[in-house]
Amino acid sequence: MSKGMTPSFVTTKVDAAINWARKFSLFQYPFVTACCGMEFMAVYGAHYDGARFGAEIPRFSPRQADLLFVVGTVNHKIAPVLKTVYDQMAEPKWVVAFGACAASGGFYQNYAVVQGIDRVIPVDVYIAGCPPRPEAVLDGLMELQNLIQTNGPRGLSGLNPRQTKDELLLSRE
Repeated sequence: MSKGMTPSFVTTKVDAAINWARKFSLFQYPFVTACCGMEFMAVYGAHYDGARFGAEIPRFSPRQADLLFVVGTVNHKIAPVLKTVYDQMAEPKWVVAFGACAASGGFYQNYAVVQGIDRVIPVDVYIAGCPPRPEAVLDGLMELQNLIQTNGPRGLSGLNPRQTKDELLLSRE
């Protein structure tokens, strides 16, 4: 080391480094079923540039995705498909309910519409609005990134954030 230079070190926990990498490399799967899809597309256009948050390229195979955007109305007929897509996604995985219909059924208070996708799959971030503004979507994406950075993949095994102690014990038998 030459004279006058001080040694510099970067120290961190391995989990913090991995979570930092995860939050900037989200592979999204857009499950678009209704009118919120137009606002979803606007977020990744040039004006709002959703790519700067590390979630640019949509994956249209759930096996290559770790972020599920449920965009729009989910009725009872499509709910099993949504569950299958969620089950096929890679671990760790996160879910965003995009808009009022995905979060709570919206103004469709009837027998055909699921009153919130959290009745079918677990949700990490809810984005309000009908349709939500692109700014709200970016805010929800930043909230998810904070969740990933601070908590990482939650759960007892370190892989599935929704795994219970009983499920963990059964999976090891």
